[in-house]
Amino acid sequence: MTTNLPTPGLRDVPTAETPMTRKDFASDQEVRWCPGCGDYIILAAVQGFLPTLGLRKENIVFVSGIGCSSRFPYYLETYGMHSIHGRAPAIATGLATARPDLSVWVVTGDGDALSIGGNHLIHALRRNVNLTILLFNNRIYGLTKGQYSPTSEPGKITKSTPMGSVDRPFNPVSLALGAEATFVARTLDSDRAHLTEVLQAAASHRGTSLVEIYQNCPIFNDGAFDVLKDKEQAEARLVRLEHGKPVRIGEREWIHDAHADDPSRAFEISRLDDGTMAHVPIGIFRQVERPTYDDQVRSQLTSAAATQGEGDLDALIAGSDTWTVSHAPS
Repeated sequence: MTTNLPTPGLRDVPTAETPMTRKDFASDQEVRWCPGCGDYIILAAVQGFLPTLGLRKENIVFVSGIGCSSRFPYYLETYGMHSIHGRAPAIATGLATARPDLSVWVVTGDGDALSIGGNHLIHALRRNVNLTILLFNNRIYGLTKGQYSPTSEPGKITKSTPMGSVDRPFNPVSLALGAEATFVARTLDSDRAHLTEVLQAAASHRGTSLVEIYQNCPIFNDGAFDVLKDKEQAEARLVRLEHGKPVRIGEREWIHDAHADDPSRAFEISRLDDGTMAHVPIGIFRQVERPTYDDQVRSQLTSAAATQGEGDLDALIAGSDTWTVSHAPS
């Protein structure tokens, strides 16, 4: 039985026969992060959110790379894979393409996704594969003990940059919009309601959803986002994006259009965050419809089978096509 929920992203995924709770999605593994890590908050939010999808947990898959955030699959009672550094989007692409009956998620960090995994990330976004990517951004390498990451601010003093980083950091939202991702959002680990709302929209979207989550590392980059969590300061700094709702910064005001086909305005909004955290947009930057890579690949395979038959692997291997490799004369 497939889902009857009005959610294109989950249309082919079987629904659960009985309602489930957070406990159904919590594994028996000991959660091992540093005390105070923002990952605990995100895990609790995801475990509490998954039952609302109404899906069979056997049809939900979390694929991670390497890093603190990538321990996620151990703590969820779903299928999962702790894969290799930076390659989670590539593995998830194959899985989503081969299995339309699965809800496929990627859990990654700013180092895993934006350094060694940079190419895999942008091509998943470009292709618009039907999967949801959660990018935990703590602006540091946590698992390997505090080196600067692709999102660390200029001048950041770390074990690998004792005189301060001279790199110019990535803005993950700007990067995703530059790759013309069809769903791009940002939220905070400490705002449970907002995080859950964004997760719901991301899971419902058909195509690649990228959700950047600002997340605290209490050991190697403690307090990186404190100004966005303090009630008095956050009110002035956070720019809350809601489709069709007015947004005001000083004398500037506009109606946010997350459904605009041209990503230029969404990119412009992403650049409001200049590194000083004076104005930090959160919410959904872009949410548009476009054919997905996996749907189109499966359609091609169906069409080929209809016109050419199912094919015979043994016959192909034992076929008469041969290749001769020779060296050109020197």
